[in-house]
Amino acid sequence: MKEFDFYIVPTPIGNLGDITLRAIEILKLVDVIACEDMRVTQKLLNHFDIKTRCISYHKFNEKERLESFVEILRSGKKMALVSDAGTPLFCDPGSVLIEELRRNNFSVTALPGANAVATFLSQVPREDEGFCFAGFLPKTKSQILEILKKSQRSDLVFYDSPNRIINTLKILSEAYPDAKVAVGRELTKVFEEIKTGNVHDVIRYFEDNVMKGEIVAMVYRSNISRNDIDLDEKIDILKSKNFKAKEISTIISSLFNINKNEVYQRVLER
Repeated sequence: MKEFDFYIVPTPIGNLGDITLRAIEILKLVDVIACEDMRVTQKLLNHFDIKTRCISYHKFNEKERLESFVEILRSGKKMALVSDAGTPLFCDPGSVLIEELRRNNFSVTALPGANAVATFLSQVPREDEGFCFAGFLPKTKSQILEILKKSQRSDLVFYDSPNRIINTLKILSEAYPDAKVAVGRELTKVFEEIKTGNVHDVIRYFEDNVMKGEIVAMVYRSNISRNDIDLDEKIDILKSKNFKAKEISTIISSLFNINKNEVYQRVLER
């Protein structure tokens, strides 16, 4: 197996069993691990009996760490980068570091592994393959609405926190009262839950149920016009992916609030 100077290593987003064998191997192989929160990473390392030295690396010190990391690699040692959970550089520090390492001709590679967005989207029915990932949304209402406006042509996926998500959904509901959303929490953990439906229904649900853990959410694209041509196109897309008639009618009915029997009959006619 080819060895690299620097490894970007995904770690579990909740269930420790989701770490890959190669991730464990690399974390034991390297000389230094750059980590976002040393306490979080140390728990992971202890669980898998990994003795590698850790150095803190976060958004408040990422620039000042550059020179020291370059010197470590120049001395012939190997390094790995991990975040608190999931794949590094997804809303985590690291892009500045990777750019500097490549500029200095160090070899860099990334391991496949846990990612909250991929885990979430694989469980949510969607019409199109494309989506827009916004990371953590800004805090102000005007900024959130601007992002929603720009993403109307594709599903918008974003991260949020338990204490913000209801306010975010309320901002959405004011501008797009008929919006359909999906909200996932505690992914891969004991209390994992994904709630899909009209934005007002989802707001009411989570107002009555305590929100914990990291949030991944999606707003279905809002510029969908329900005319016969569009409906036929949607049916054809799903048929091309080998969905059966009942599955197609269920998906389209759920996504666009169209009578399931109506969709089913249309599928049979095509």
